[in-house]
Parts: sequence; C-alpha cells; structure tokens
Amino acid sequence: MPEIIKPNIYKMRLPEDLKKLSIEQCNMLCGDIRSILIDTVSQNGGHLASNLGTVELTMAVHRVFESPKDKIVWDVGHQSYTHKILTGRLDRFATIRTENGISGFCRPEESEHDAFISGHSSNSVSAALGIASAMKLSGDDHHTVAILGDGAFTGGLVYEGLNNAGKSDTNLIIILNHNEMSISKNVGSMAKYLSTLRTKDSYHKTKSAVEKVLNKTPVIGQPIKRTLKSAKKAVKNLVLNSTMFEDLGFEFIGPLDGHNIEEIENGLAAAKALNRPVFVHVNTVKGKGYAPAEDNPGEYHGIGSFEIATGNPDVVLSDSFSSVFGKELTQMARNDKRICAVTAAMKYGTGLQYFYKAFPERFFDVGIAEEHAVTFCGGLASMGMIPVFAVYSSFLQRSYDQIIHDLAISGAHAVIGVDRAGIVGEDGETHQGIFDVSFLTSVPGITIYSPSCYEELKACLRKAVNEDGGISAVRYPRGNDKSLYDKSKINTFYSYKDNGNGILVVTYGRLYNNVLKAEEILHSRGIDFDTLKLVKIFPIEEEIVNIISDYKLVFFFEESYTFGSISEKYCAICNNIAPFAIEGFVTHGKVGYLLEQCGFSPEKMAESIEDFLKNG
Repeated sequence: MPEIIKPNIYKMRLPEDLKKLSIEQCNMLCGDIRSILIDTVSQNGGHLASNLGTVELTMAVHRVFESPKDKIVWDVGHQSYTHKILTGRLDRFATIRTENGISGFCRPEESEHDAFISGHSSNSVSAALGIASAMKLSGDDHHTVAILGDGAFTGGLVYEGLNNAGKSDTNLIIILNHNEMSISKNVGSMAKYLSTLRTKDSYHKTKSAVEKVLNKTPVIGQPIKRTLKSAKKAVKNLVLNSTMFEDLGFEFIGPLDGHNIEEIENGLAAAKALNRPVFVHVNTVKGKGYAPAEDNPGEYHGIGSFEIATGNPDVVLSDSFSSVFGKELTQMARNDKRICAVTAAMKYGTGLQYFYKAFPERFFDVGIAEEHAVTFCGGLASMGMIPVFAVYSSFLQRSYDQIIHDLAISGAHAVIGVDRAGIVGEDGETHQGIFDVSFLTSVPGITIYSPSCYEELKACLRKAVNEDGGISAVRYPRGNDKSLYDKSKINTFYSYKDNGNGILVVTYGRLYNNVLKAEEILHSRGIDFDTLKLVKIFPIEEEIVNIISDYKLVFFFEESYTFGSISEKYCAICNNIAPFAIEGFVTHGKVGYLLEQCGFSPEKMAESIEDFLKNG
C-alpha cells in the first residue's frame, strides 16, 4: 500500500482543499486540529469540550457543502472553533477571545463563512429558515445548514423554528449534535427523548444488513431492494416508530457516529440530495480527545487558561461572587423551607450546586429556558414559595415579557440573582451584562441592588429574600471580590464619604474600588472629591437626590448601557451631573482592558474628572 501523506494544515487552502483529502488524511487532520484547540484554549480560555466534540462533524460539513455559497449557521457558536480554523482563520486563531483578535463566537463581519451572528442558544433553526427562505425566493438552490446541540432543545425557540421549518419546502438541513450536555447536564423530557433516539439504532442496523444480503442475491436482489426502499416508511415505523421530527415534516437521518467522518459524510450527502427539510441526528462525545474534558465536560465547557498536562484551571472558582451567592442562599434555605432555587442550565455557572446538594427537592434546573423559568417562579410565588432565579445578565434579556406579565403585574415576591452583571470579558458583545439595568428599571415595583463586595452581596440577598416584597434583583459581576475598602459598616442602601469637597463622585458595584484608586491619583494632583456608593440603585430615592443636589458638580460612573441607566434617571432630576456610562456594544477582551476602553479604569476615571474640570 502506498504511504499516506499527512496533510499540513498550515499550507492548505481552506476549506477548498478538504475535498481533496482521503478519509485517512482527514482523520490525521482532525488530530492536528484537536492539538491546536487544546493549545490555544489552554492559553486564552474559551469553550473547549464542545469544540473537541465537533471536529469530525465540522470537517464532514465542509467536505459535503460549499461554504459560503451553502450557508452554515451555528447555534450559540461555542462549538465553531474548528469551523473558524477551516475557513481561513487559522493564522489568527491564536488571537481568539483576545483584544483585537477573532471572536469566540460567529460574526458575519469577521468572515463570509459565518452566515449569522451567534452567542445565545436555540435561535439557529429560525435564523437558518429565514436564510433558506430568502435563498429560495432569489432562485438560489444552495443549502442552509443549522448545527445545534441537544442542549438547545431545552429552549422553546427551537420548537417555534422547527414547527415552521418542516413544512417550508426549502433546502434546509438541521444537524443535531447530540452529546447529552449543554453547560450542565441536560434535563427534561426532551433530553430523555433524544437519548432514546441516540441508542435506538436497530432500524439502521437492520436496514444495512438487509441491503448487504440483497446486493449479493442474483436476479431478484435489486428489485426486492427497490421495493423495500419504496416501503421505507412502513419498515421504519415497524422497527423504530416515527420520530417527532418526521411528524413535523422533516426527513430524518440518523443516529450517525459523530466521530466517523465517512459515516457523517454519507448521511449529509443523502440529506443534501433530498432538496427538502431534513433532520440529521449525530452522536458525539463532548471533550473528545482530551481526557480531562471527556471526564468533566461541564467544567471544560467554558474555562479559563489551564495546564494541559494536568488539566488544572488557573482560576479557583470557589472564590467568586457566584459561589458566594450560592453558598449564602443555601445557608438561608436551611432556616426557611419556602426558599427555592431556579436555574436555566447553569447550576455550576451560578453557584447553585451547593443548593442542589443540600436541597435537591427545592432545586429546579429548567434547561435553557429563561422565559419558562420566570413564569415558573411566578407559579411558585403564587403558592407562597420564595423563588430565587439565578441567571446571567445577558440571558435574562430573553425573559423581559415574563418579568412584567407573570411577576410584576401580580405583585409576586421573587428574587432574581443577576449574575455576570457588567463587563464579562472574552465572550464579547452577546455576553456583556450591560443592559439589565436599562430594562429592569422599566418594570414597575422592582427593587435593584448592586453590591460591590461579598459582604454586601450576602446582605442584599438576605434583604431581597426576607424583607422586600414584589420583585427584587441582586446584580453582581463575574469573578472574585477585589475590593480593598473598609467594610465595617456594610448596608444595603448607600455609603457616603463627605469630606467637605465641592465635587461628588457617584458609582455602584465593583467600580467603587476603581473610584477609590482614582481618588488617590487625583489627590496627588491636588484634586479632592467626596464619594457616594449606591447599593440599592433603584428605585430612585429622595435621600440620594438630596445628597446629589447639594453639590455643584457630580460625576457618575456606571458599568451599564447609557440609555436607561441610573445616571440618566438622576440627570432627569438634577442638572449638575456629568454621566459616564457605556455607549453601544462592547467587544471581547480581558475585563481590565475593556473597563479601561470604557473609561472605567482608575487612570481613565481620574483623567475624565481632571479633563472635565479643566475644559468643562
């Protein structure tokens, strides 16, 4: 046998050259890609396990289809790293998730191979259907391919998309990457249903065995084979029963081995030839090829930098606002059996694993379904329970209607732990928690806290659960507490340092620590100011208005979108405020770098104050 030449990925013209490779060469290339993924993520952090699981699938997709003429839509996009490598971004891949580097998610402005923006779950089917419908209207007979994980099936938008896609008569292919994980272990009836399909391959084995026998049978073999193919549905229903996807109008192919390139290619080629909506079920192993990620896919879903040899992450996750929140809520629940914890597939991300271990019967993981989570909390509250919903700020955006309709109008007592509030860093525009203040303050009757240290977080959570009525939101940043100020007089309202200066600086949350550093910088330059740290940031309090009104000039710094911000609300009452908030979307990079870019580092704050005093 001739020696198989190993392809050099750095010398290939991608994705075009992939079609020239043999299966053996493709498998070699997959090994190289996994090494690149592990090396890069170990340095930059990112989504490792999900990407290790989709290497062969991505390879097969790009060999069967012709991107960008065929449109590839990734759900969330956290599993698209191989797609980036294979679509001309290998030379920049080392910059992923870093300042001025490529994004960790799909961005059409980054590459023509990214058909649609990604970052949040469950939207790929709807987006792909829209693209496929537009292509059909324009006479373009290329295909649209949506790739989503089974975790996305815990989100309701998927079903809205599928309900319309199956009957669309478009060249749409939906690929389910089934690894039985989202971030936490998948939950719910759909997860069980998909797992049943995952193991129910008796039909495909039976069909393959029968065809092999008939192909070897002279004269009558092929006619019988054609007859059996024409009766495919009857045979399939007998062995496997119809899938829900076929009932929705899709042709169904699978389950396929997601790490067998040849098998995936055959399945995708068959789907492509049908020229109608097709659902392809592919089974993969999350974390494939790196033992620590295979053993602990949840921990390696989104991870900071780590040592490759040991798999040890650099960051101690127990020291974070999220874990402090989870531990405090667990302690409170020991004394109050009404307290329930709710999460949307983020048990570990929000620190609720402690609550789950202590009170599994009062812990509810509803999957990637924030809308359902809020309405579910409304139901719990209506029966006298005290639901606490822990959710990332950027994901809470999806449940705005439910907050108003199912909590606020009825006056339900519920608490929302708004995790990852403010700048989150490397995940970029789709994950920065800068809009929760703007939309939550539009909800009548809501109370919002923004603690700046662990002690304040605990105090605010206790007050929100035990004393407040209606909806209370406690928002806190990603990462750990870096505050250095005196915490001997912690409260849940405000802290005011009046040194008799004519200038006041107002802020809240973790920015307070930077304000104190800016104070030191300006003091050395002969500029002094008083400080006001808000803890309860909404509703607007007359006492705060009175303090602000006593000053000739007030600087207000906040890690929030400018329109709808707290400073904007005080500006509507007081005419002495110079507000500094966030304008527009914030791209990806390290938190410190992004805070500086937004003007929130101590040096930038000092510079803004000094420039304003000099120039007005």
